[in-house]
Amino acid sequence: MTLPVAATRRFQWFSQGVLVYSLGVILWGAFVRATGSGAGCGDHWPVCNGEVVPRAPSLQTLIEYTHRLTSGLATVLAVALYAWGRRVFPKGHPGRRAALWALVFMLTEGLVGAGIVLLKYVAQDARVGRAVWMGVHLTNTFLLVGAQTLVVWASKGRARMTFQGQGAVAALLGASVVGMLVLGVSGAVAALGDTLFPATSLAHGFEQDLSETAHLLLRLRVLHPVFAVGLGALLVFVGRSVARLRPSPDVRRAATLLTGVYVAQLCAGVINLVLLAPVAMQLVHLLLADCVWMCVVRLCAAGLAEDAPRLQPASAPESRAEPV
Repeated sequence: MTLPVAATRRFQWFSQGVLVYSLGVILWGAFVRATGSGAGCGDHWPVCNGEVVPRAPSLQTLIEYTHRLTSGLATVLAVALYAWGRRVFPKGHPGRRAALWALVFMLTEGLVGAGIVLLKYVAQDARVGRAVWMGVHLTNTFLLVGAQTLVVWASKGRARMTFQGQGAVAALLGASVVGMLVLGVSGAVAALGDTLFPATSLAHGFEQDLSETAHLLLRLRVLHPVFAVGLGALLVFVGRSVARLRPSPDVRRAATLLTGVYVAQLCAGVINLVLLAPVAMQLVHLLLADCVWMCVVRLCAAGLAEDAPRLQPASAPESRAEPV
């Protein structure tokens, strides 16, 4: 369904701005975790240490309180995105549904964040339950970013996605989505382990991971780079396969972009490991992870589009009767 460019141009810019702002809020949330500032407002929510506006706040309180304020504005923007999407898109349009899901996941994002604070899964808490909540938080964040990415995609007049008759394409793209979610959760657990049990050297880090008395978070940390390499191979294969089965410019661009961004993500991961996960590199690594996820979502949207061309099977050569 193609919409007039004049009617959607401002909405396109707004939806892109909301996505960029949301990424900024996500990175600030990672900064809160990496600096151990999650307890800056105590176990109070939505107030901060029992106050609406904290007086004489510490640095940790300022960091956490800023995250709450920016998250609140992100929620307001999600409401505005949905309300504007209802006016721009007709009923049943994929952009309208994506805007609704973006609002739903923004609300659940806030609820998960509140749960982490109220359960005191912050600062130096090393309970296994915190890792579970971090995994849930990361999954919800990916779903939120994915929905906002689809809003931007649909606002440009792209065809809706369909799963009927997609066969191998749907299976390949489904595997890439599941793989990214698993990799994201393992990355969240690895980042938590880096924060709670910082290594003094690369050798010390390996000793931590392989020690028989290591904390569960350290034992799980070693899985993340293994998953990252395996998923990289899978995504390259999926991108090439979908581009062959759905030979459209949108699919080819999405597949190429996915490969390039994932290579950058792997390089950032290696640097993050060698430098012992400094806060700045953790943020770069997370930003690239979100970019890879957005590339996967774009590949899904392009590969499953109703109007995506399909590879036609080679026709069998006509049989010719031999002369008698």
